[in-house]
Amino acid sequence: MSGIDGMDLGTYGIYTFDFEHQPAARLRESAQELEELGWRALWIPELLGREALTHAGFLLACTERMSVVNGIARIWSRESRWTYGAALLLADAYPDRHVLGLGFGGKQRSAAKPLAAMAGYLDELDAIETVNPLPKAPMRRILAAYGPKMLQLARDRAAGAQTYHVNVAHTAQAREVLGPDAFLGVEHPVLFESDPVRARAMAREHLRPYLGAPYNVAKFRRLGYSEEEIAGGGSDRLVDDFVFWGDLDAIARKLHAHVDAGADHVAVQVVGIEPGESAMPHWRRLADALLPSS
Repeated sequence: MSGIDGMDLGTYGIYTFDFEHQPAARLRESAQELEELGWRALWIPELLGREALTHAGFLLACTERMSVVNGIARIWSRESRWTYGAALLLADAYPDRHVLGLGFGGKQRSAAKPLAAMAGYLDELDAIETVNPLPKAPMRRILAAYGPKMLQLARDRAAGAQTYHVNVAHTAQAREVLGPDAFLGVEHPVLFESDPVRARAMAREHLRPYLGAPYNVAKFRRLGYSEEEIAGGGSDRLVDDFVFWGDLDAIARKLHAHVDAGADHVAVQVVGIEPGESAMPHWRRLADALLPSS
């Protein structure tokens, strides 16, 4: 299975921050080219540049077949009733092409812990659904999840889970918690650089914000990395596990290890791109290596 409740996302998709700040015309051209290259799924985060569900709606309107996954829409960015209404509209307007990925990130509006906050938000969404008189289009939702309890919540109250910046061992652990039927989408960064010194330096720059974030540090520790490996920019072992670098064949081989470990879908994030440059040349190369030939 590489999809969610009948949606076929393909085994590999694109995860990108690039679209956060691109003008609309360039965004449209990029999305349409990705679709023509054969990519079936485009994953977008929510930062400060664009509101998640509006962003998803625009990308869906620009394309004809490709699915768009909010990876993630932050639960603190909008009240549950607005999330529900927007996701319902996208599900109705673009059948089988939108996935609502929900996550705890962003500025909190309460002191609730991640698990309690997410469970409460899902309660609110479900309560709205029971009284909403509008016709119901199939809405798919997944949760950003790392630890076993959040993975269990994703298994029991969503279609599955999305993981971000994890290693292959975590994918195997997540599949065990989720069981055989729930969807598991795994994001992983890749870097087209074969020189080990340059590659690790660039990978450390990419990982730097995450190596100091409390929830990410806790995740790294649960996965068996010592404080010494996490400190100082990350050990070579940590860097190599969390950013796959090398030539196209090496990167493709490493990405497939997530599939072998139980991932239904791998969302590939190209990193190491110079400011103002596009990852499109790398997405073209990845399409040749990862996607079924037409």
